[in-house]
This record gives sequence, structure tokens and C-alpha cells, in this order.
Amino acid sequence: MRPAGALHHKYMDKISKTSRRAEKIFNFCLLLQRESDSPNRRMANKEHLYGRTPDELAALCGELGMPRFAAKQLARWLYVRHEEDPLKMSDIAAAHRATLAERFAPALSAPVRVSESADGTKKYLFRTHQGAYVESAYIPDGDRATLCISSQAGCRMGCRFCATGRQGLQHSLSAAEILNQIVSLPERDRLTNVVFMGMGEPLDNTDEVLRALEIITAPWGFGWSPTRVTLSTSGVVPQLRRFLENSKVHLAVSLHNPFSEERAEIMPVERAWPIAEVASILREYDFTHQRRVSFEYIVMSGLNDTPRHIRGLCRLLDGIKCRINLIRFHKIPGSPYFSPDEAAMIRFRDALTARGIQTTIRVSRGEDIQAACGLLSTSETGED
Repeated sequence: MRPAGALHHKYMDKISKTSRRAEKIFNFCLLLQRESDSPNRRMANKEHLYGRTPDELAALCGELGMPRFAAKQLARWLYVRHEEDPLKMSDIAAAHRATLAERFAPALSAPVRVSESADGTKKYLFRTHQGAYVESAYIPDGDRATLCISSQAGCRMGCRFCATGRQGLQHSLSAAEILNQIVSLPERDRLTNVVFMGMGEPLDNTDEVLRALEIITAPWGFGWSPTRVTLSTSGVVPQLRRFLENSKVHLAVSLHNPFSEERAEIMPVERAWPIAEVASILREYDFTHQRRVSFEYIVMSGLNDTPRHIRGLCRLLDGIKCRINLIRFHKIPGSPYFSPDEAAMIRFRDALTARGIQTTIRVSRGEDIQAACGLLSTSETGED
């Protein structure tokens, strides 16, 4: 029989060997994790070429000692060919390609999830560079195909009838992240229109939105006509003139109630920038030619669909060549509001039309996948 001390040393030796083995396994796993994470961290710290204008690309070329004409070459690769890997830009000097590849990381990425509605609408989920998520909605309709894109991850406007507003603002998107929703869309070549009506307030992210609009509509960019693009705003007055002066795309104003106190109850933005001030600014601009302005009006039963509201709308919009789009309210959890029936929507439309305001009822699309107006949100899925 072995002495107790010998048995003790034997078992302690086994425990020690097991501990060392476990430590080696742990360190090996940690090394693998670091090797896996480090490229991502390095990539996250890199800049992006995609989303830069020719002037910005020209400044970059000067900084890197590249010829000035290389800016046009870069723009063509980025926005005509949608190629952002510098190593594949064959008409740029090899040394400059290597320099660009070392400094810049890809900005474009495929959607991480898609949901499809019974009516053909598709909702795409995109991950941002900061790890948040945004949604966009692809809406096919005969010969037309519209993409509703986001300008922010979340929103800080806090509209009571909007699911996005409930989740608050995570961050504003870069121009590259805005454009990625278009460029990385599987149906990109079928698109006829783009509307900035997804998550976020575009004029709360004016710099990046204007940069994205320039790239979409410029001859050196996507080359789209401005009439194919619409920007929707709740009425951020300090940025409204800047948008109207620097872009020719259509404008849609989220109205939803003509009376200031009532509008403030459902749209806190009214307290900062009254809708009457928005209307006053719009009267200074000519919307009788190609550029159009419309007013979005989510109809909530008994709240903003009375004869009094019809008269208020006529007074508010007097002198503005415009159209009103009526939108049926889409129920969100915990909301105290209700949608009117179809007959009430038609009566409201006809009453406004009879008073000389062109009024249409927007057909709801994608409601079964939470892609309809006011329903886009990433907070319910844990992806916020």
C-alpha cells in the first residue's frame, strides 16, 4: 500500500497536468478569437472610398500624390461600375492601387436578412458599420419598382404613430451606408424610384443625405433624374432651405394634422418647428414644373379626419401647388390610435379634392411583414 503522501502527490500531479492542458486549450481558443477579431477591428478603423464626391476624391488624390484626373477614374469605378476594391481598378497605377487598398476598407455589404410579403413587397435588413441595423422596403408595382430607404438607425423625432420613433436614435448613416441599401439590393437594376421614407429623419442627417443625393443624381454618379427620387421630412426648418437649394429631388412633408397643438401631441417636432413655418417657406418656391411637393397624411379615426381638419388643411396649404397622400394608419403595439375604414378614407379624399387639393389614397404594401408606412423598426428583433 502506497503512503498517503505519495497518493497525494500523484493526484496533485494529475490535477496540475489537467490544468495546464486546459490552460493551453483556453489560450489557443483565445488566439483564434484574436486572429478572427483583429482583421475586423483593423477593417473598422479604416476609411471608406465609397460615398465620396469627386471634389473629395480630388483632395484625396492630391494628398496621396496621385494625378488629379485619377479622381474621375475613381468616381467611375465606384459609382458607375460599383467596384470599391482599389486592386481591381485597372486604369490606376499599381503603386497607387496598393496605397488605396492599404488605407481603405469596403463600405458595401449585402443585406443580412430578407422578408417577403404576400403582395410581393420585400423588407431588407442591413447591418451598419457601427453594428446597428436598418431596414429598407422594396415595393414592386407593375412597371414601377420603388425602394424605401433609411437615413438613420432609429430616429429621435419621436412621432407617436411610428415604430421607428419608439426605438430612439442609434446613429445617423454615412452616405455609403445610405447608398448601400440601393447598390447591394438584389433587384437594383429593376428600380425606377427611391424614396427617403424609411427609418430616420433625413434632414437630421443633412450632410450625408445631400452627399448621397448628389451621388445618385450626378452624371458622374448613378446618373438618375432627380424626379426619380423623393425625400420625406417632418419639417426640420433649419435644414429645409438648404435641402431645397442644394437638391432638385421631390419633397414630401409629414403633415398628419393642420392644427399646431394637435400636431404637437403626435409629432413633438411641431414644438420646435411649427408646420405653419414649413408651409411659409414652401410658398417661396416654385413647384409648378418638374419638382413636386406632397404632404403625407396618416389618417387616424376620429383624431385628424373631421370636417374641421379638412378646412384646416385648406387654409394651411393655400398658395402651395401640392398633393396630399392619405395613408391608412397601421397599428403598432400599445398605440391608442385606430385606422378608419375604407369608406371614411374615400370621403376624406373626396372632400379635399372638391376643395381643389389633389388628393390620393396610398395603397398599403407589406403590412404583413411590418414593412408598411410607420412600421419599420429593428427594436423588436433585438437588432437595434
